[in-house]
Amino acid sequence: MAQFEKLGIREQTEELEDRTLSPIAVRSFKSRGRLIEEEPCPIRTAFQRDRDRIIHSKAFRRLKDKTQVFIAPEADHYRTRLTHTFEVCQIARTIARALRLNEDLTEAIALGHDLGHTPFGHAGEEVLNRIHPGGFEHNRQSLRVVDVLEDGGLNLTWEVRDGIKCHPWRETPSTEEGRCVQLADRIAYVNHDIDDAIRGGVLRPEDLPAEAIRVLGKTHGERINTLVRAVIGESLEKGRVSLSGDCLEALKILREFLFDRVYIDSPAKKEEDKAKGVVEALYHYYSRHPEMIGGSYSAIIDPQVRACDYVSGMTDRFAIHKYRLAFVPSTWGLDPS
Repeated sequence: MAQFEKLGIREQTEELEDRTLSPIAVRSFKSRGRLIEEEPCPIRTAFQRDRDRIIHSKAFRRLKDKTQVFIAPEADHYRTRLTHTFEVCQIARTIARALRLNEDLTEAIALGHDLGHTPFGHAGEEVLNRIHPGGFEHNRQSLRVVDVLEDGGLNLTWEVRDGIKCHPWRETPSTEEGRCVQLADRIAYVNHDIDDAIRGGVLRPEDLPAEAIRVLGKTHGERINTLVRAVIGESLEKGRVSLSGDCLEALKILREFLFDRVYIDSPAKKEEDKAKGVVEALYHYYSRHPEMIGGSYSAIIDPQVRACDYVSGMTDRFAIHKYRLAFVPSTWGLDPS
């Protein structure tokens, strides 16, 4: 205890991590490091520092005005990309704490996982993936945001960067904390998209697939609780973060149901073609006029890359504003007298 008290605040936290975390958890003092070496913070661990850098970033603040599913909803309670991020973070931290994983690493990955999302949600991503040379994926763009675009790069740790890049289902995160966020992301969006679709009158509770509801529960809270408990129980049994069996199958059924009834063709998507048109027009406009993009983007030489970075970082509202400036004629205030 005397030796422990002699340590600094960060070192005390690192010592506590080493003594209390699971063997499969990442210790902050064993991080693979940053792109650019820097002096450690005397108070915060490396992963706490990463979390704080993400929260204070401009890209994080912009998530509040980016679409989750419903484009430009007039009601107050529909999810945005920011509220989605918070729900992922909450679910991931609940799982991480139960499994004695590194909560700071888990939180940093969760908070940063969608920083590269386009305006108008996956509609905007689909457009940029189609028209931008080399394609576009929001997870890769999220990594580009933290490495390059946000104030010249946030210089995050390798583990946080890996978790951000590998959060989609098709990827394999290198840490259990990254896998925790990957599962939490799917648990969150499947359930809150159902909640929003019911709120918007696109679905009724009785429309949900009976076979999935029997396994997971009838209400939003019941389904999340069932899935979180299933992840924790299975992970403790297998010694790694995992979800399989009936709960995973039920989650897949709900996701496929959402694609059939909400994501592809529903009243929730009625403005999507217009949104796609805005993103595509802006991309081509700024590719032809890269000089119109100033600030930190001016250091990007390739005009198409500059346009992609600029447009993908826009909020829904800012994209509509820029579209009007570029393509809608301004009124001319002549005095009729």
